[in-house]
Amino acid sequence: MEYLKKKVFYWSPSLVDIATNKAVINSAYSLTKYNNKFESSIINFFGEFSKFERDINEKKIKLIGHFNSKIIKFLPKYGKFKSRLSFIIIYLLSFFPLKKLIEEEKPDYLIVQLITSLPLTLLILFNFKTKFILRISGLPRLNFFRKILWKIASKKIYAITCPTNSTKEKISKLKIIEDNKIFLLYDPVVIIKDIPVERKKNFLNNKVKKKYFLSAGRFTSQKNFFFLSKEIKAFFEKENDYQLLIAGEGEEKKKIIQYINKNNLNNKIILLGHVQNLFYYMNQAEVFILSSLWEDPGFVIIEAAFAKTLVLSSDCYAGPKELLKDKINGVLFNSNNSKSFQEKLQYVINLNKEKKIKMIKKNILESKKFTIFSHYKSLQNILE
Repeated sequence: MEYLKKKVFYWSPSLVDIATNKAVINSAYSLTKYNNKFESSIINFFGEFSKFERDINEKKIKLIGHFNSKIIKFLPKYGKFKSRLSFIIIYLLSFFPLKKLIEEEKPDYLIVQLITSLPLTLLILFNFKTKFILRISGLPRLNFFRKILWKIASKKIYAITCPTNSTKEKISKLKIIEDNKIFLLYDPVVIIKDIPVERKKNFLNNKVKKKYFLSAGRFTSQKNFFFLSKEIKAFFEKENDYQLLIAGEGEEKKKIIQYINKNNLNNKIILLGHVQNLFYYMNQAEVFILSSLWEDPGFVIIEAAFAKTLVLSSDCYAGPKELLKDKINGVLFNSNNSKSFQEKLQYVINLNKEKKIKMIKKNILESKKFTIFSHYKSLQNILE
């Protein structure tokens, strides 16, 4: 018996390669992999997903383009003002094309994740049969305009999904939307079957020593890499057998490079740039360090768990504070606190092997809710 598949569209335009892109692809993949009643499509208006096209096609996800994919190269990406300007350009250029797409394709669900103001504006102004799901990605900053927009759109929003319990509780306390529309939906961070293969790949360059700490993320104020660099410098004055590797790109990278050059740390702090796959680096690291001021949930600490690496993290809101229990399945230091960081890093390197393995195993168990299958089971319940 033939039946019409339910169409699920994803709207998540981004200017740079961020973890959210991976979450969108994995979420769409979870539906097509585990349930043949769904058909997943990712909206790719500005070519933001074009670099993942091969992977998307292999996962049998449709990619819906509109503008020339080269246009994203000309949009400013870094800096608060410049990135806001790009968001405005995307908003204006996409307004009518997105409206037309929804009207013509009539997806059963539209999951919106980034630059959410555009689809929410369309939801307020027009009557669609499509059910809109607002998927919160990261810690939401609700300024006056966004609060008003959410409040007006709340009656038409089908559901809001949150990546952690802390964020779910925060959204509920705002009283902007009914509690029965707010759901906990853990991000699909890992595909279990891919992990053993990725751990075997050797990506280390010749500047890397045997013993190193690893950190990763975009070079932004959120990730707090300047704090990490200063603290590592102080630590290396006592313990000189280690290196720090940082993977990523971003607007604050020049600031870190200047600090490294000024303090003659070129052989001690190694900037790897963008790394497509971190699992081997993670697996070989003495410890993975997260210095962020906030994370929700913090993809890299979940990936580190599956790479069988101990995690040392700030106790920031919301993911690390919620997911890691100090000295149980990881080690937490007081966010942005020098004394606490130094004490906990020393504690980590002095850990015996048995205790370290025990923590890692517990973290793997805790992180299994971030697999694509766990994500699918929760998402399926939301999609009726």
